[in-house]
Amino acid sequence: MTSELVRMEQVEELKRQLEDEHLDLKQRLSLLNDGLNRALNMAALQTGGAALTRVKSQLYLSGVLSHCVHVLSLEPRRLRGLWSAAATLAHLTSSCCVGVEPGKHSEAFHRLFLPSVVDGLLSLAGQLMRRAECVSLLRKVMESVGWLLRAQPQLSSQVLSSVHYEQIQTCDDVNVSVLCVQLWNQTCTSTRDFLKGLSDDSVLLLLNEAVCQLAVSSDSAVGGASIKLILLMANQQELRVHRLLLSFRGLDSLLDKDWRGRGFDKDVDQLIAFIQSDQSTAGFSQALTEHVRAACVIQAAWRSYQTRRRVKSLNRAVSTLQRRYRARRRQQQQHREAQHWEEELKYQVCVRRQQARREFHQKQRRLLQLLPADQVQSYLQECERRAAVVIQSFWRGFRERRRYNDTHRHTLRHAHTEQQAARTLQRAVRCFLQTRRAAKAPPITPFWIGQSGLTDSRRVELKRQVEEYISLHPSSRVSRQECERLHEEVQLLLLSELQRGDHHRRVEERTEALLAHTHTQLELLRDAPPLSVVTATDAESFLSPSGPIAARARDAHNAMLQASRLPWWKTLGETSGDDCCSPAHLQELEAGLGGLFVGGVSKLSETDGVNL
Repeated sequence: MTSELVRMEQVEELKRQLEDEHLDLKQRLSLLNDGLNRALNMAALQTGGAALTRVKSQLYLSGVLSHCVHVLSLEPRRLRGLWSAAATLAHLTSSCCVGVEPGKHSEAFHRLFLPSVVDGLLSLAGQLMRRAECVSLLRKVMESVGWLLRAQPQLSSQVLSSVHYEQIQTCDDVNVSVLCVQLWNQTCTSTRDFLKGLSDDSVLLLLNEAVCQLAVSSDSAVGGASIKLILLMANQQELRVHRLLLSFRGLDSLLDKDWRGRGFDKDVDQLIAFIQSDQSTAGFSQALTEHVRAACVIQAAWRSYQTRRRVKSLNRAVSTLQRRYRARRRQQQQHREAQHWEEELKYQVCVRRQQARREFHQKQRRLLQLLPADQVQSYLQECERRAAVVIQSFWRGFRERRRYNDTHRHTLRHAHTEQQAARTLQRAVRCFLQTRRAAKAPPITPFWIGQSGLTDSRRVELKRQVEEYISLHPSSRVSRQECERLHEEVQLLLLSELQRGDHHRRVEERTEALLAHTHTQLELLRDAPPLSVVTATDAESFLSPSGPIAARARDAHNAMLQASRLPWWKTLGETSGDDCCSPAHLQELEAGLGGLFVGGVSKLSETDGVNL
């Protein structure tokens, strides 16, 4: 009971940790793998399989397995670099799905959860298929799918109709093809009644996969596995498989031509004999008649059910039609009302504008009535003048802007035309000058040994001139002997530098080792227990492995103990350290203390420091 509570607490703690939103994908994968491994291992140590079943059921009911399926179904770019952890999680998820007792959630578990698990596993396998370095991880994921199929054969149709599995089937890699065929071989071998739970379409898809591998692939491993799969299916459902194999015409000739002499001729002969056998003809016709009769009965029942359902749904259809017509009419009425309100609003705006304009003119007329008669004409002229000024300013602004735009456009066009003309003229002048220079330049006489006009006397004269030029202008290049000497010197310098570097590195390593050893000894001394509780084992742990150092430390400690026990009047003045550290005093003090050595300080000499 206690172990059961501990397992439940572990599962709940794992669920709480997974609900943390600050976890990244790598931490979530590590947490899931560690938690599932720990829970399954603890349950496996219990006697019997009931504990393991309860743990798996608790993982499903708590939602931990749903987290696993969500992680496996993530996009490939998020799982990049985490393929190994994802494959391990797929293996653990398939293990947890085998042997679960969902209880009242059985329907949701078999219809929703298990298909989602299969889809997540196949999605991960499809991503691993595209990476050549992940063949072992792909094999691990496919084994997880096979384990799930052997426990739940009804998932075979889900696998065969999956888009991810179709992508895996179309892969040209031989290893992937072998893994796909071996998946079904292992499933058929472990479950004798595997084909009984599959429909004819699923069995035909399985046969189609095997026959396609025989037709497309030329690898012996793929061909042998495909032939073995067809034979296993024939052993389980002979009549059914034989009837479906008749749709693959020419399969026996394909086997005879392409797959003989590959090391499995016995299986090839057995499959050809099974395809060409007529033993099941009578049974096939009888089974076909029974199937036709059963199909007629099913169709009659279905049609009668459909007729009764149609008659019952007439009233519902009429009410639905009326409801939709009323809704449509209500929408049209609302649209007309909205349009009417919009037109009314526009009309009200126009009316109010006219009223405002009329009130403005009436107000202006009343103001004019208040003015004297001799000022009315001048006021009206001033108003006309201001209105004219405003109109003229707007017109002039519009005219000037249009003129400026036209002028600017014309200027740009003219400048572009001038630039194009200048480029054309420059190009023509350059071509003309280049042609003229080439015509005026003297022809280049080809220079090679043995040309016409070079006599022996001329050749001797040229050779003499070359030698004189070389003697007057010596080369700055170094001779071969000098280069070899410089190379040897550089090699010696490089060798000495490397040796010096090795020596310095050894000295630094030894210094670091001595410092580390010293720090360790200081930490041991700092954490040493008091003398009241010290034991012989603790005392031995403080002894130095070096004999001279241990002896020197013991002498220094004994000298300090002896000096601390002297009477006060002997400590007056300066005392020599040699008398306190004399062998006689040290032996007497050691005999008095029983040879106990706890620790001490000592000033090591250079030789002792090296012996560390």
